[in-house]
Amino acid sequence: MPRDNDRRNDREREESEFSEQLVYINRSSKTTKGGRRMSFSAVIVVGDKKGRVGLGYGKANEVADAIRKGGESARRHLQRVVMKGSTIPHSVTGQCDGGRVLLMPASEGTGMIVGGGMRAVLEMAGVRNVLGKSQGSKNRLNVVKATLDALSKLRPAEAIRAERGLAPLPEAKPAEESAQEPVAAAEPAAQAEAPAAPAEAPAEAAPAADAQ
Repeated sequence: MPRDNDRRNDREREESEFSEQLVYINRSSKTTKGGRRMSFSAVIVVGDKKGRVGLGYGKANEVADAIRKGGESARRHLQRVVMKGSTIPHSVTGQCDGGRVLLMPASEGTGMIVGGGMRAVLEMAGVRNVLGKSQGSKNRLNVVKATLDALSKLRPAEAIRAERGLAPLPEAKPAEESAQEPVAAAEPAAQAEAPAAPAEAPAEAAPAADAQ
């Protein structure tokens, strides 16, 4: 029993950490002797908005069951996204079947200029400033998969420079250290410019005592 409770608590904690977004629901029917049987399929995107995102696809006879299955599948297929602040580090393209997408970084305050299934994936990944364009099929499942393919191709600047044989970028110094350095450098200069203190005049010799 304690082990079951721990597993349940871990599952609840994981569910609270991630957010879900429904991309679309598709309804299909099958004709049998007894009539038509309806079934539903749901595409769910799950992410923590901190660089992890996953895609899930669930099918069931009820909408709620399809959404639940899609969410569970998405949590099992999470992937890490390389980010640079609130945007992506460089332009990248992704493709899945007929779906093709182009993602480009944007400056702070631009927002998300994307549409369709791309917005759901980028929001769940935590990207807040990006430019995107869908260049192929409008099928939302293919667009979502193409967006995930593009995000999987992102690489940090250090990895790109290493592949090209370039030296790594110098590490930026913290703001506190950079602010203290000019002050420390100015102190010796101030000391050098300050005039030397005048030497004390020698004390006058005491008048000789009257000769007796």
